[in-house]
Amino acid sequence: MRLSTRLITLCAGLMISHVSLAGELPQRWVSAGGALSEWVSELGAESKLVGVDTTSQHPESLKSLPSIGYQRQLSAEGILSLKPDVLIGTDEIGPPPVLAQIRGAGVPVEMFSSRADLASLEATLEHLGRLLGDEAQAAQLFKDYQQQLEQHQLQVKAAQVDHRAPGVLLLLGHAGGKPLIAGKDTAADWLLTRAGGHNLATHTGYKPFSVEALAGLNPEVLVFADRSLTGEAARAALMKENPILASIRAAKNGRVYELDPTLLVGGLGPRLPASLKQLTAEFYPAAAANQ
Repeated sequence: MRLSTRLITLCAGLMISHVSLAGELPQRWVSAGGALSEWVSELGAESKLVGVDTTSQHPESLKSLPSIGYQRQLSAEGILSLKPDVLIGTDEIGPPPVLAQIRGAGVPVEMFSSRADLASLEATLEHLGRLLGDEAQAAQLFKDYQQQLEQHQLQVKAAQVDHRAPGVLLLLGHAGGKPLIAGKDTAADWLLTRAGGHNLATHTGYKPFSVEALAGLNPEVLVFADRSLTGEAARAALMKENPILASIRAAKNGRVYELDPTLLVGGLGPRLPASLKQLTAEFYPAAAANQ
């Protein structure tokens, strides 16, 4: 009888401890980073978000949440007015004095890597899983993501059996003006390479281009991402502001494609596998037609 009483007491204690731990998990989240916000939603915790930054455009429902502005120019007053339990963001967020002010107000700032690689994504999902109290689901999401990428790489290899990897450039701009070329160590380079393209840019990061440099590279495929315009308006603005583009092979052969710029923010996001498939079909149209 005494043993049974002890067991009941122990089980009750464990239950209370578990509930107490669950109660300590943050319930009101502010997210500064498009990919992070998407992963929170994928993990079934979108209802915890009380504010997001301007790069958090997906899913569509996030647009109805209060905006905290651009991730590099955050306002402590705006964030603290939402009474968050936690602010999550990548190493791209700032400025540092604002983050210090938020921490000083007692709000934890949980930082994540913005690197576009699988090791960083795995760490991101593990971290989010701990904050949400659901590490198992986070681990399963990463496993599924990895499998999607592995399956896609098999498709790329199959396409490359009979077709050479096209020379590609990705331009990131604002209303067509002064676009930057995406170089190595960027999410754009990861995307182009994984899709089966050969990024002709050899520099690191995003850099402006000269007319001479672009003409010399003469890509077979041009991918562009515009931060303020979409569709035909974005394409027209790019060509108007950069007339040299009309002379390159990609433009002459009608191989200029648009990419959602929010895919390039905050590391690898959940929509990237679908975008990879689309890019691969554009890089290898003959192979896609035979599928």
